[in-house]
Amino acid sequence: MELEFDVKINSSDLYDYLLYHTYTGFSGMLGTLAGVFLVMAFLGTRYFIYLIAGIVLIVYMPCSLFLKAKQQAVNNPVFKEPLHYKMTEEGISVSQRESEEAQSWENCVKAVSTARSIILYTSRTTASIFPKRDLGEKKEALIQMISTHMPPKKVKIRF
Repeated sequence: MELEFDVKINSSDLYDYLLYHTYTGFSGMLGTLAGVFLVMAFLGTRYFIYLIAGIVLIVYMPCSLFLKAKQQAVNNPVFKEPLHYKMTEEGISVSQRESEEAQSWENCVKAVSTARSIILYTSRTTASIFPKRDLGEKKEALIQMISTHMPPKKVKIRF
């Protein structure tokens, strides 16, 4: 089985990925919990510094991720043109112009989904983002391909 498709990554796709990546990690959860704790401390003590610090912790991360996504979309040449993906029995290849990179299925770390995208982690910090709007009718085939070639414990894709 072979599957080919093109995706165009924009700033909202990057933001979606960054939100998922950050808030499913330890630092994102810890920052949010600390912010909530500080807001609760304000409610008990009425010290406005707790409220301000809590709001900053809760609001800062999404805002900074939004700005980071906008900046990456504008400044990174990879996001200027569509990426061409080819999924085969051996693995995944991505190409753009003359450049091509390949990865075997065994080296893929995990696959997840968000409301906007299917994300295939190729390392702990790098991933291929497949916006659902670009997949169209190939979305089911992509999910099937990932599920067939990766262990079930590494695949957390909701339909």
